[in-house]
Amino acid sequence: VHIIGIHGMGGLGKTTLALEVYNLIALHFDESCFLQNVREESNKHGLKHLQSILPSKLLGEKDITLTSWQEGASTIQHRLQRKKVLLILDDVDKRQQLKTIVGRPDWFGPGSRVIITTRDKHLLKYHEVERTYEVKVLNQSAALQLLTWNAFKREKIDPSYEDVLNR
Repeated sequence: VHIIGIHGMGGLGKTTLALEVYNLIALHFDESCFLQNVREESNKHGLKHLQSILPSKLLGEKDITLTSWQEGASTIQHRLQRKKVLLILDDVDKRQQLKTIVGRPDWFGPGSRVIITTRDKHLLKYHEVERTYEVKVLNQSAALQLLTWNAFKREKIDPSYEDVLNR
């Protein structure tokens, strides 16, 4: 089981990167789940809600009622420890989210992959995630090239647009 962390400032494309990886490799797993907006969903609905999503999405179990986050952690561990899963947790911001949803690597079957996106690299260290990737800010030239490709779908543009693009 490999747990991988992707960290960096907000708005740099961590979620986009994780989603692209998910789309590329999800078919190689028994089950897969992209749990988006963990921070927001946890604040709105609580950890038990997030924990109930995993057995629902990964195993097709409906109407899961958890009485505590501890029961949720136990449910995740016992139902997934024999499955090769791909789990992506997007925008994690608290230790408790990792503790209750990902737990330890032995919660998942051999060959499983867990990818965590976060703005806080210290969360990854706390959870002993050894494989991390930092998404860095683009420099001016690379940012301009990306904007040009997205806006005009080509590399070269009319020079009259350069001033606007630079601003």
